[in-house]
Amino acid sequence: MSPPRPPEESRAAMSNKDRWRTVHTLMPYLWPEGQSALRRRVMVALGLLILAKVVTITVPFMYAWTVDALQPGQAYQGLFVAIGLILAYGVARIMMQAFAQLRDAVFAKVAFRAVREVAIKTFRHIHALSLRFHLEKRTGGLNRIIERGTKGIDSLLYFALFSIFPTILELALVTVILLVNFNPLFAITTVGTIVVYGWFTIVVTERRTAIRRAMNDSDTDANTKAVDSLLNYETVKYFNNEEHEARRFGVAMDTFARASEKSQTSLSFLNTGQAAIIAVGLTIVMGLAAWGIDKGTMTLGDLILVNGFLVQLYVPLNLLGTVYRELNQAIVDMEKMFDVLNVPPEVTDKPGAPPLVVTGGAIEFDNVVFAYEPERTILKGISFKVAPGETVAVVGPSGAGKSTLSRILYRFYDIKSGTVRIDGQDLRDVTQDSVRAQIGIVPQDTVLFNDTVAYNIRYGRTGATDAEVQEAARHAQIAPFIAKLPLGYDAMVGERGLKLSGGEKQRVAIARTILKNPPILLLDEATSALDTHTEREIQQALEEISRDRTSLVIAHRLSTVVDADQILVLVDGQIVERGRHHELLARDGVYAGMWNRQREAAEARDKLTEAFGKDDPLTKVPAAAAE
Repeated sequence: MSPPRPPEESRAAMSNKDRWRTVHTLMPYLWPEGQSALRRRVMVALGLLILAKVVTITVPFMYAWTVDALQPGQAYQGLFVAIGLILAYGVARIMMQAFAQLRDAVFAKVAFRAVREVAIKTFRHIHALSLRFHLEKRTGGLNRIIERGTKGIDSLLYFALFSIFPTILELALVTVILLVNFNPLFAITTVGTIVVYGWFTIVVTERRTAIRRAMNDSDTDANTKAVDSLLNYETVKYFNNEEHEARRFGVAMDTFARASEKSQTSLSFLNTGQAAIIAVGLTIVMGLAAWGIDKGTMTLGDLILVNGFLVQLYVPLNLLGTVYRELNQAIVDMEKMFDVLNVPPEVTDKPGAPPLVVTGGAIEFDNVVFAYEPERTILKGISFKVAPGETVAVVGPSGAGKSTLSRILYRFYDIKSGTVRIDGQDLRDVTQDSVRAQIGIVPQDTVLFNDTVAYNIRYGRTGATDAEVQEAARHAQIAPFIAKLPLGYDAMVGERGLKLSGGEKQRVAIARTILKNPPILLLDEATSALDTHTEREIQQALEEISRDRTSLVIAHRLSTVVDADQILVLVDGQIVERGRHHELLARDGVYAGMWNRQREAAEARDKLTEAFGKDDPLTKVPAAAAE
């Protein structure tokens, strides 16, 4: 379970510390361990950066010398000297750009690799997080967080290395030149202007950080609402709620628009203030230069030189203000992604845990107690065994805890007390991957990837050949349907498989479980949402896949489990009855009552079929719904 997030005030107070921690976290990606080729690229890029700045410093000298060469009374003057200096000036500007572009090209592989590594790490971490995290987190918002976070990393890498450091280097060189060659007031004014500029930028940008965070939150909220609405397109249409969804999205967008307006207004204030500070500093320096020329201590070329230095410096300095804002925005964008990265997995493997070794596939729940929340216990001392090759069914009313058994068996959650074993091995003592590799599931609600039929079947074993995919489809009794599709196995199934019917999706789920070929099979209410005719067809496929496998069947429709080796009746997290079908009917208890109610519902459907015909929609109500 994710730790509680600190309040906004506390987060703002931590911002400077968090900022440097974030930069420090990214440094290993810039200087990757054991990657000598990438490290050489970093060194070459830094060398090119320094060369570019050295050449940049020479450009104003070329310009100033050219002006002096055209003035009478100078030591070096004349048209040819001026032309030579102009050509050198042009070459220097070309080299300045060439070194900068070459630097970017050399460093690109390092930067993109860093973004890739962080993105993959985040993606893997999200998949490693517990089911609880994903049930509580909205997919649309999570996707937005990752998207902005990875872009923020890209911005941070480039701006920090190729904007801040070069500007500091150029400032240091210019300050030394001004101190050595001119009145110290030039250097003092230049440094003072930069200090005031930096102070103003930092103060205003810090205030804008909260505005930016609010804008991101509202953007995430709007995107989440849009994704949720589009994923539930059919539900929106069923209830004529298009206008409701538009209003709901509109409210979120209004909040985003107001936050964006505040962000833009504060940005305009920042830009105006920065321009004013630069203009004042430049005016003072130019006034000092004019005074020096009047006193005869400076030449016209010196005026051009000082002006060139400062203009050339203030261009990246102005960019530095933008860079600082971008860095802050990038870190704000990265905050939530790193929050996700810092969420520890709820279920972890023990150090050195061995893989699960399945010999027969026996399952044992021994006095298992489980609760999603401490105040509400779901399973209350559940104990049962499934012998190798047996089929055990779990039935009971909704909310009894049936599906919780499947989540515990897959170790999506750790139990509060008791033990779950497969072939005598405690699931907490073996690796999660090995447990899940040995279990195949056909769930009630089959969600497919928006890809081809073949891809969704092959998902059971991604390395399977086309022939193996087709064989699995044949055993799942879906091959005739696929053959009728215009594109066959290459047909797209649509978002979440919406182009297929419920029965077709179930057959795809069965096919990929057949392809996985697990020794243990879990059927989680696999036919409860289907009509009776489709259920019979699916049941035949399920009987084939269950043959010679240990099977745990979670069922709502009792007619599907009459042949089970043992039936467990679960009520309010406790097993109240157990036995074979005929034994439970003879007891005339909870199971018998459920059986009678479902039989009456089935008889009612039969009467409707006789009265209205088998194609009437009223006759297609599933037994589970009728109950």
